[in-house]
Amino acid sequence: MAIPSFVDQVTLEVSGGNGGHGCVSVHREKFKPLGGPNGGNGGDGGSVILRVDQGLTTLVEYHRQSMRRASNGQPGRGDNQNGAKGEDIVLMVPDGTVVTDAETHELIVDLTGNSSEFVIASGGRGGLGNAALATAARKAPGFALLGEEGERRRISLELKVVADVGLVGFPSAGKSSLVAAISRARPKIADYPFTTLVPNLGVVVAGDTTFTVADVPGLIEGASEGRGLGLDFLRHIERCAALVHVLDTATFEPGRDPVSDLDVIEAELAAHGGLEDRPRLIALNKADVPDGGELAEMVRPDLEARGWPVFTISTKTGQGLKQLTYAMADLVRERRAALPPPEPPRIVIRPKPVGGGEEFTIKRIGDGEGGHMWRVRGVKPERWVRQTDFANPEAVGYLADRLNRLGIEDQLLELGAQAGDAVAIGGDDAVVFDFAPQVDTGAEILSRRGEDVRLTEERPAATRRRQRDAEYHAARAEEDHVETQGMRRNYAAPKRKQAPSSKDPGDTDGDDR
Repeated sequence: MAIPSFVDQVTLEVSGGNGGHGCVSVHREKFKPLGGPNGGNGGDGGSVILRVDQGLTTLVEYHRQSMRRASNGQPGRGDNQNGAKGEDIVLMVPDGTVVTDAETHELIVDLTGNSSEFVIASGGRGGLGNAALATAARKAPGFALLGEEGERRRISLELKVVADVGLVGFPSAGKSSLVAAISRARPKIADYPFTTLVPNLGVVVAGDTTFTVADVPGLIEGASEGRGLGLDFLRHIERCAALVHVLDTATFEPGRDPVSDLDVIEAELAAHGGLEDRPRLIALNKADVPDGGELAEMVRPDLEARGWPVFTISTKTGQGLKQLTYAMADLVRERRAALPPPEPPRIVIRPKPVGGGEEFTIKRIGDGEGGHMWRVRGVKPERWVRQTDFANPEAVGYLADRLNRLGIEDQLLELGAQAGDAVAIGGDDAVVFDFAPQVDTGAEILSRRGEDVRLTEERPAATRRRQRDAEYHAARAEEDHVETQGMRRNYAAPKRKQAPSSKDPGDTDGDDR
């Protein structure tokens, strides 16, 4: 199947890049046992940007490839190395592209003016590493935050040609011939209806005024309801400053004449809506054809009675073209003078309001049988849940602290939540918790890495360790007591005195002499 050369409506799926995850790392170096955390942050994901290119006239580039995605951010690494930011992708669109949401049909942006751009899908923010999460109370976090997913949208791009003057009329009235005669554009011209299948633009110079003329495919009765090609191309004249009715004075179709053709086209323009305030000119074309000039003179008074300038022209001989182009230039010049002076381009930042509104909402769901479910919605709590690694108990404890500081638990208690009720944070992809108000949350709690004493009242390992310590100290105390008692008994026993030895009867103390 051949790809069409002109496409003015496409549906596009755009996705921003995901943010990189934060890194959990601890500095390790010889003779430095307490190096501290050094995990870097993840990089932000790339964004999808729409930008106007004056050289483009069609959306055919997105006719086949209807999905565009920016690159992801890189995860953080140790040694305080942050991840690289994902690259943005820039989608070039023609001037006058209207962007709407494909699901809600809400207008997002109207891109006009050279180099105008709009971020249509923002990239996700990168997660913080444990170095950025370190505090005075938590000196070495054993967790990091996950990166956020990029924004995903399904949008519709609709091209509305930006031209100063729009040519409208029945098929084969000579609109393409008029564009070719007054400009250097060379649209397709043939002697059969609906030769023009796409809008053609031509640049016209009349004196000191330069303006653009758009040739719209032919309109027929019922075009506003879908007949012919008018329904698809009527939107291209919505931006025109003036309209020119090109009426055929040499048609051979029965029942047609310039006055009736004008009535039919005006009825279709009124049914389309939004064009009532546009100034109009009437061009009676094909005056060089026999009987064409006579018919033009006959209907001229009736057309002038409607208050619009009338010109008799011939695109073949050039009759009346100069007067018509200068009349077009006058209308364009008047319209431009009535417009406010263009403001110099400037960057406008419109941050979302901070404070003054509720940061979260809580809604009770269920009839009470088997417990209630409480739905918590809010930008902060939903973002925090997406950033949490639920496989890490310390990260879950950090999430509990953040939710408690935000006031979610207090408000749940005020609304009557009971222990065991299900609490869902988020929308369709919500994370469900069991409400446990007795779990003590609050200040930072110092514990071994990977442990959080708030998740259980008493860890079995800690209980056994304390029991062994108590038994050990009791045994040591008993041993010390026994040893002390023995020493005391030894010191308390009296010493025995040795009796003097008896001398033999024959022994004498004196000298034998």
